[in-house]
Amino acid sequence: MTSQPSAAGPAIVWFRDDLRLSDNPALRAASESGRPVLCVYIHDDGRDGQRPLGGAAKWWLHGSLERLGESLKQIGAQLHLFEGAAGDILPRITAATDAAAVYWNRRYTASGINVDTAIKQTLRERDVVVESFNGHLLYEPWQVTTKSGDPVKVFTPFWRAARALGDPDRPLARPRSINGYRWRDGISPAPVSLADLKLEPTKPDWAGGMREAWTRGEAGAQERLATFLESEMKGYAENRNRPDMASTSRLSPYLRFGEISPRQIWHAAHAALESGRTDAGRDDLDKFLSEIGWREFSYHLLFYNPDLSARNYNNRFDAFPWKTDGKALRAWQKALTGYPIVDAGLRQLWTTGWMHNRVRMIVASFLIKHLLIDWREGEAWFWDTLVDADPANNAASWQWVAGSGADAAPYFRIFNPIGQGEKFDPEGDYVRHWVPELAMLPNRVIHRPWDAAPHELRRANIELGKTYPNPFVDHDAARTRALEAFQTLKSAA
Repeated sequence: MTSQPSAAGPAIVWFRDDLRLSDNPALRAASESGRPVLCVYIHDDGRDGQRPLGGAAKWWLHGSLERLGESLKQIGAQLHLFEGAAGDILPRITAATDAAAVYWNRRYTASGINVDTAIKQTLRERDVVVESFNGHLLYEPWQVTTKSGDPVKVFTPFWRAARALGDPDRPLARPRSINGYRWRDGISPAPVSLADLKLEPTKPDWAGGMREAWTRGEAGAQERLATFLESEMKGYAENRNRPDMASTSRLSPYLRFGEISPRQIWHAAHAALESGRTDAGRDDLDKFLSEIGWREFSYHLLFYNPDLSARNYNNRFDAFPWKTDGKALRAWQKALTGYPIVDAGLRQLWTTGWMHNRVRMIVASFLIKHLLIDWREGEAWFWDTLVDADPANNAASWQWVAGSGADAAPYFRIFNPIGQGEKFDPEGDYVRHWVPELAMLPNRVIHRPWDAAPHELRRANIELGKTYPNPFVDHDAARTRALEAFQTLKSAA
């Protein structure tokens, strides 16, 4: 026989990757339930079989939780933090507080779904109301299908099918006030402090560059969106590949932690264009929203391929002859490849926790195809160093570059880091910013310092092999080696 929840029991909102007040369906449901609202975040850190956050994402999470707690206080609620396996902690909180209902927004990793399903069953057996909502995507993965009802495997038809569903729902307003649940001393499990979670680095404190680059939290997300729409979206369709320009939205970490929703972005972007608050054109808007579509596609892939970060989507690549080369991997991680655009990107990543998307592709291609190192090594490095390390985008993007993913770039498409630098950083501004030891080189050789004349190197105070490394591998030789490795897959097919 199960115990009945108390008539005065609270409604619990379980925050996860939705650290915002506006357009939060779970928070809206709890606040409209007529019950006191208990706001909960449970730091799992891998205890329920989920992938632990990397260092940069933990740093971001600290600020997100801090801002969320402050925002909840302003409307009458309090954020209670817990540490442990959610499958254990949440049912205990529910029982200890006689909670009548639990609300959360869905997640799409296999481990997350399994935990949520088990908790939902446990609580419903106790006659607790449990409801989940879509607070993370424009459309649910199972809504976007082929005409025969199957998952879509190529982006263009995926996005066409998604758009055929119509515009996403309009975002929900931020609650003006909440009747927050008053936590009583002695309730077990006891909440912990934010400091107890040890999310921020201390010794050494490597997050200084990230603090300078970002304003974490929902307000920071809205400010970033407004700045992009009003002054940076113009020319997006043409300039989004230029790392030397403020040409991308930089909204990815806010989306990752749910400090802004894709619905909010979608409708705000349309409103900006229609109201004339932006000088961007329709092509800019469509291209920008199609990038939100790629995020949707990545989650679609993850939902139907739960081991996307660990296993080749295309199993032909299971036989690929990857090299185990610790020296090469370390040179790549430490931005010592000798190719300026690659090293600039990796330094931007280490300093700010973020890298321009075009440079991500160049950097990933270099690891996979110039060094023949398994894409999973790069995916793991990005998982630890990106503030926007996302379980869907990170894995899907690495597999796309490797050629092993859905709708992937062909393996034989090998980015030339010299040509890519000259095309997308034509004045060398991006390289000069992140690789300042090359700053005094002429534009003609900024992306190929080994071609600089001796007097140009002397004038720039560069000694190749000492102040800046020689290329770790020769591009032409590495390209030939990569194509030969790819041929082994063809012969084995």
